[in-house]
Amino acid sequence: MNNTEAVIAPTLRQRLLSHVLLPVFVVWLTSTALIIEIAYLYTQRAFDRALIDDAYALSAHVRQSGEGLTLELSARELDSVLFDQSEKVYFAVVGIDGRVLANNAPWLVSQSALAQPGATIDTGSPYVLSDRFHEGEPLRSVELLLSEGRAWRVILAQTIRSRTKLLQQMLLYAVVPEVLLFTLLGIWLWRAIGNDLDPMNRLRLALQSRDVTDLSPVPVDASSRDVAQVAQAVNALFGRVSAGVSAQREFAGNVAHELRNPLAGIRALAEYGMRQDDPAAWRQQLAAILERQASASHLIDQLLALAFADEARDTLAVGPVDIGGVVERSVLAALPRIDASQGEIVVHGLDALVLVEGNEGLLAAMLTNLLDNAARHARPPSGQRLSIAIVVERSVDDGEAVTIAVEDNGLGLDPATLEARTRWSRGTGVEGAQGSTGLGLAIVARYAELLGSKLTLANRPAGGLRASIQLRRAASDSVPD
Repeated sequence: MNNTEAVIAPTLRQRLLSHVLLPVFVVWLTSTALIIEIAYLYTQRAFDRALIDDAYALSAHVRQSGEGLTLELSARELDSVLFDQSEKVYFAVVGIDGRVLANNAPWLVSQSALAQPGATIDTGSPYVLSDRFHEGEPLRSVELLLSEGRAWRVILAQTIRSRTKLLQQMLLYAVVPEVLLFTLLGIWLWRAIGNDLDPMNRLRLALQSRDVTDLSPVPVDASSRDVAQVAQAVNALFGRVSAGVSAQREFAGNVAHELRNPLAGIRALAEYGMRQDDPAAWRQQLAAILERQASASHLIDQLLALAFADEARDTLAVGPVDIGGVVERSVLAALPRIDASQGEIVVHGLDALVLVEGNEGLLAAMLTNLLDNAARHARPPSGQRLSIAIVVERSVDDGEAVTIAVEDNGLGLDPATLEARTRWSRGTGVEGAQGSTGLGLAIVARYAELLGSKLTLANRPAGGLRASIQLRRAASDSVPD
């Protein structure tokens, strides 16, 4: 996202407010419209009922005689019957033959309500309600059809100022308080969401102000579980990055520490050879340089193996592995060095198929390094030849555990050296190498950690060193007939 998009994009507070207030506004608008519609309907019915009652009251004073129909109301009585303080009232009483008995609006007689658009007839009722206009002013009218021997019509119309004013007041009383409440809700949500997001802003500011070398945990100060989880995730990331940085620093330290001596030895041999005039001395020095170069190459391979162990933590594939196949390939790889030392190698515990949960490449590298470490550094007692054994055994206490051990018949290690090598093999120190690189054990320890195990070093009672790793037996492990 570029800077322009970051400026245009709404803040989290704005998005939360829109997600909350927009549905609330739609619900409020819909409910207000329904309330107004219901209020309008019942207001119309109430005023129409009053208008119909006035028409019936006027019709009650119509009398029949031998001369025809008459309206027995004086002008004063008529004003009393049709009195309305706020509305203009128009009326007409018309016989069925069209003779006007009384009226105060001649135009009312000439217009039939049944012919007006929007006229409604109440089923079973002898009247018609309609809307009219007179001199630009809206009217509501009723036409009452009655007969007692002779038929007549009572037409009554009045202005709608009162009902309009009442509807406006109802609209005002319904909308204004809700608008006020909606505004107060928005203000409250703005402040509440802001307070909840303040820890996130403090976290952002804390991260922005940090130096690239500062990987210490940030303070977890949150009013909600989500923000706390974000802070914890950031701290977990810092922890992983710190571990990676520490591993890189340790790797760089290992490289500098371990390559210094081989490279210095190669330089010393080359300088000594340059000072010689005898070709035989040159050849001797070149052979020594070649041997030192092979040792340095082996060391570099081990350092790269350590770097791979640090990178493979999250991508390692683990599954059932046949220990027999791994042991066979490791023994074949170690035979040349063991033969050169005039030693022997034996394998115990592989009379049947043994499957463990692991990674074939890591297991092969672990066994190869353990065998190489034994062949390089085991010093058997005088008069004995080097003997190395690979032992595969199931734990007595836990039938699901399988232990793979490499044993030699050397002199073993004194307690101080054993402790130092154990720390070195577990990556907790570089002291105590005692003339050896110790990286083979460090590689085995790292690979064992990747497989959920650990490297254990111990002196054998009969003499020599035992290096073992305990793994879980695979679920598909079986013994053939």
